[in-house]
Amino acid sequence: MTDTTDHRGRSPGGRNEPRDAAETHGDAYPPTDAMLDAPVDPDFAKASADRLRAAWKTPTGWRYWSAVNNSEVGAWYSLTAFFFMLCAGVLALLIRVQLAVPENDFLPADTFNQFFTMHGSAMMFLFAVPMFEAISILLLPAFLGARDMPFPRLSAYGYWCFLIGGVFVLGSVLFGVGPSSGWFMYPPLATKSEGMGADIWLLGLSFIEVASIAAAVELIVGALKCRPPGMRINLMPLYAWYVLVVGGMILFAFPPLIAGDFLFELERSFDWPFFDPERGGDPMLWQHLFWIFGHPEVYIIFLPSIAIAAMVIPTAAQRPIFGYSWIVLSAVGTGFLSFGLWAHHMFTTGLPALSLGFFSAASEAVVIPTGVQIFAFLATLMVGRVTWSVPMLYIAGSLAIFTAGGLTGVMLALAPMDWQVHDTYFIVAHLHYTIFGGMVFPVMAGVYYFYPFFTKKQMSPKLGRWAFWLAFVGFNVTFMPMHFAGLMGMPRRVYTYPGDIGWDLPNLISTVGAFVVAAGFLVFAWDLIRPKGRQPYTARNPWGGGTLEWSHDVPDQAWGVRSIPYIESRYPLWDQPKIVERMDAGRYYLPDAEEGKRETLVTTVLDAVPVQCLRVGGPTWITHLAAAFTGGAFIFPTFHWYPPAIVCGVLAVACVIWWLWTGTARPPEKTYKEIGLGLTVPIYVSGPAAPGWWGMWITMLADATAFASLIFGFFYFWTASADFPPDGAAHAASGWVWTGAAALTASWALTRYARRANRAAQVGIARASLATAAALTALGAGAMLWSAHSAGLDPTSHVYPATIWAVLVWTAVHVSAGCIMQLYCLAGSLFGKLTPEYDADLWNVSLYWNFMAATVLVSAAVVDLLPGMI
Repeated sequence: MTDTTDHRGRSPGGRNEPRDAAETHGDAYPPTDAMLDAPVDPDFAKASADRLRAAWKTPTGWRYWSAVNNSEVGAWYSLTAFFFMLCAGVLALLIRVQLAVPENDFLPADTFNQFFTMHGSAMMFLFAVPMFEAISILLLPAFLGARDMPFPRLSAYGYWCFLIGGVFVLGSVLFGVGPSSGWFMYPPLATKSEGMGADIWLLGLSFIEVASIAAAVELIVGALKCRPPGMRINLMPLYAWYVLVVGGMILFAFPPLIAGDFLFELERSFDWPFFDPERGGDPMLWQHLFWIFGHPEVYIIFLPSIAIAAMVIPTAAQRPIFGYSWIVLSAVGTGFLSFGLWAHHMFTTGLPALSLGFFSAASEAVVIPTGVQIFAFLATLMVGRVTWSVPMLYIAGSLAIFTAGGLTGVMLALAPMDWQVHDTYFIVAHLHYTIFGGMVFPVMAGVYYFYPFFTKKQMSPKLGRWAFWLAFVGFNVTFMPMHFAGLMGMPRRVYTYPGDIGWDLPNLISTVGAFVVAAGFLVFAWDLIRPKGRQPYTARNPWGGGTLEWSHDVPDQAWGVRSIPYIESRYPLWDQPKIVERMDAGRYYLPDAEEGKRETLVTTVLDAVPVQCLRVGGPTWITHLAAAFTGGAFIFPTFHWYPPAIVCGVLAVACVIWWLWTGTARPPEKTYKEIGLGLTVPIYVSGPAAPGWWGMWITMLADATAFASLIFGFFYFWTASADFPPDGAAHAASGWVWTGAAALTASWALTRYARRANRAAQVGIARASLATAAALTALGAGAMLWSAHSAGLDPTSHVYPATIWAVLVWTAVHVSAGCIMQLYCLAGSLFGKLTPEYDADLWNVSLYWNFMAATVLVSAAVVDLLPGMI
């Protein structure tokens, strides 16, 4: 058999990915029926299964917590997010008790403020988005027939960050020091609030946002690069499409909030006046940055739940989804339009009439792609033979509730209507109808639907129906009256109210309904966690689904799939009759683990042609240490303990370096591996063929978005303020700015040159280039910071010098990380980890520096050129 790719996954013509299967794998790909029907020696099948089982064995005892398998991490993630949701639900019940009757003193005002702030923050940051990521980590490999995600240790690191950050933030209310300024933390209320509550919110949730972005990178790369052979991008399960869309939205929505948190904490900790109007700041900047994140987050929450419906409905109807391409385009359109709606939340802030018209129209337009998806689901149900199972009951309830929430959303998209009900309980009702209908009920449907996949047991249909009707009826009893309370003028976030203005009856009804909802969730939680040891295993495919997750092993095996199949259809279990039998027999790809390594396949982005046998990390404790030290770097500053925070930051970086050095891009013992059916692929690839390169690219897109948000702040102050920069203001020293920019640009050029020299086996030149580049990086970062310090810019005096300093600090921190990467590659070259043949690390660092070059030049222009122009 002929293989024309080199060890980096590139063909001799210099392409990074092959154009077609024949070009790469000759007659061995795609497999024929004759190849797939060839008998497998029983002794070999047993021995290979034993080796595979040993390689993927889940640790036992206390070592169990070192596991990194998607099945374990996804389960931990899901249960933790569910626990945080229950905690937030308890806070909601306490809020409702306080509001049940007028002039109640059940909760003091400050405690009430902490509770409603933490309720909203926990539901949004600790449940809604993490639950999507948790379920996706758990399910996506099964949908794709993959052994695991491409970076399992990154998933584990993200989970431990989430757990530490969530406990820290949510636990603050137990000590009476929780944030109390609302889940949106508007300044100046939040910036001027006393105590550490606002710092806990800012730093704790920023820590959690790191976990969210890490999971998004993992999921996007998994969907693009770990699909089974033959699963072209137009054959992906709809769930994988929604993962791509929502992952992309997270990359572009969370960074503006991170940039806002950066500015916010600089004001809180160091008195840099970004949001202080007396020194040129503007509180409105925070609203823009927050809602650029906040409104897309509604769709980040909604779309994954629609993805669950897209998997449940075809199974219930026993036919393929109607309008697959229209659903994909609509999901992409919904994600795109969601970023044009942020000022929908700011209609009462005095926006110009033109802006009101634009954002009102955009808020109406997003209904169109959303409606397309819902009508496609209804069409599928109409032409199918629907089985009304418990999951379908929840899907039907979600469609009803979400439609009602969407109708009030159309009302609120009209600025005059929004002016009347803004910051009233009408908004509370609309939000909860959207979230419950668009997220909570579909997730509950997904739990009942996928529970046989998770545990090989089934939940109780009787308890499921009880839970549904209690939650459905209780929800409407709770939130329908809030529409009327809002129309009667009841404002949000008030801890009590007088008894003679008609608000008492709707509030009492809402409180009764809240306890009915709670009863429904208690039934659901009991059904979820009740002992099922005596219950027999479920059938392998109890719902008759057509997608790959229902090829799972019963009882469970940690290997994911016995062999990775070749896919020809969107519903392979329906359209490829022998596929499960062949998978079980080990007749497809990677049926063995002869070297005792954990391995999965990497394929091309568009056509899913195999290009690499990827070795992934196994159980480890380094992710715990990295997460703990990262947590310390974020948590200690809330107490203004900066030296321990710095130490933790250094130790976190050291842990990550050790993790990467020992667990990624290690030169293999052989170049190629036979993966079955006569197909041979490289074990090590670099550049755009490698998952690591894609992980770096996607991460840097998020980072570039955060940097763009910071630059947006500069332009916002320029357009919104008449004294930016103020008359007679000192500016950064131009010579030092451009000296730094020149040094950093030269560092970028040398890094790129080092990669080419290394590939040409000019190892000495490559090492010298990397060493010189690292020195230039240190010089450039120092020069950039000195440009502001030498000019006497005082960041506490006015927002202009504060903004200059913020841009320079951001740039210096990032290029300092780039310096560490250059030294890492230099060490790799010196100690044999990076060679002319195995150069993935240098490819990834070069890509990082491509982004850094753009960051440096933009920073220099903003710091030095723009002030002279304006």
